[in-house]
Amino acid sequence: MKFGVVVFPGSNCDDDMVWAIGEVLKQPVVKLWHKESDLQGCDFIVLPGGFSYGDYLRCGAIARFSPIMNEIIRFAKKGGYVWGICNGFQILTESGLLPGALLLNTNQKYICKNVYIKPATTRTLLTQKLSPYRPLKIPIAHGEGRYYAPIDTLKELQDNDQILFQYCNPYGQVIEEANPNGSMLNIAGICNESRNVFGMMPHPERAAHKILGNTDGAKVMESLLAGI
Repeated sequence: MKFGVVVFPGSNCDDDMVWAIGEVLKQPVVKLWHKESDLQGCDFIVLPGGFSYGDYLRCGAIARFSPIMNEIIRFAKKGGYVWGICNGFQILTESGLLPGALLLNTNQKYICKNVYIKPATTRTLLTQKLSPYRPLKIPIAHGEGRYYAPIDTLKELQDNDQILFQYCNPYGQVIEEANPNGSMLNIAGICNESRNVFGMMPHPERAAHKILGNTDGAKVMESLLAGI
């Protein structure tokens, strides 16, 4: 399984993801520059976190027009796997590969801390090996992480079992107090209806090794690899 991590101007989690894939998952991985259109034979594409194009306009709004995104959209529509984390999730919604949008946090502040999330489904690569009863402690770092979608879209996400993760407390309770940014339905991540495009705001690559003091993120990445 060959992974490709896209690098946009302003990406700052690309090296973290490359390290996690190469050193933790022990999988071949390459960086893909945003101006290129060649995916270099990668089987799985990752859009990492950061501040693509300085987050001007809306987060991800300019990156969506980078040359490589045209090829990634074609790749995804053919069933190729694409995973967007934080800014990558924002780019996926801007590109139309995932429904909804990521808006300013309700407190209007940048939030950087550990939060708890729990799988809302086990029917995806990212969650198939995770226990729905065991919350995961994963860091967040964003100013625009509040997931929003129209009511009918939210209903479709629920009906189609497309919600990947929800913010919860350490006991696994999905409650308002555990929601760090005001996301509707406490949503921390979703997938598309075909279940090959994934987006999430928390950063599993920042909790992927014991030297980081947390391996909960590695569980998400190992679940992904086990199903491919």
